[in-house]
Amino acid sequence: MSGSEQTPKQTGEPILKLVGVDSYYGPIRALEDVNIEVYQGEIVCLLGSNAAGKTTTLKTILGMVKPRSGEIYLRGNRIDGKKTTEIVAQKVTMVPENRRLFTRMTTRENLEIGAELRDDKDGIEKDLQKVLEIFPRLEERINQRAGTLSGGEQQMLAMGRALMARPEVLLMDEPSMGLAPILVEQVFKTIKEINDQGTTVFLVEQNAHMALEIADRAYVLQTGNIVLSDSAEKLLNDPKMQEAYLGEVT
Repeated sequence: MSGSEQTPKQTGEPILKLVGVDSYYGPIRALEDVNIEVYQGEIVCLLGSNAAGKTTTLKTILGMVKPRSGEIYLRGNRIDGKKTTEIVAQKVTMVPENRRLFTRMTTRENLEIGAELRDDKDGIEKDLQKVLEIFPRLEERINQRAGTLSGGEQQMLAMGRALMARPEVLLMDEPSMGLAPILVEQVFKTIKEINDQGTTVFLVEQNAHMALEIADRAYVLQTGNIVLSDSAEKLLNDPKMQEAYLGEVT
């Protein structure tokens, strides 16, 4: 693993930290001794090919998969062993792979579901307007059923729904999957804008080039093991990275 150099945002304690995490599906080990740190205000990406364990990492953070060993910390407090609802209530939200929208419900209804754990009616309405400013296309489709939206619009809706929870940490699973190149650029630009507004982002991606362009730091996962970690800039120029991933997953 390459030595990770400190970046300007790496101050204080990490907002999210995985220490020696092993996760299994039955007898099959999906993650082995995974160590990851994400600091407040960063975009950190987790890269790797299919079946490397990227989605398992997100599910383990959210308590959907229980780690067999290791520890997970959120703002210095252990969260491994907690229920997913308890973790989400601590302002951690995920944009899942393949969007997973309520297709028979309208755009507005899907967005409102994102705020279901909140009870500040005025704040919810303000955040709804903010989301519609970030994604003007959703405002045009506000009363349309989610299932009738295009793939790009559905990805915007999934991101907007997550933002309605007002997360401090946003987990994203393959946001570029299945999108046309022009929409991929738009999605990554929006992720950067969300981060610029103060949300910490932990991003799982196969599109290494695009992810590294917006990230502060990155980890590379290979068959459940972290094999590289460094600043995004250094990894973009790392010969090992270029040979193994940048040519393969773009």
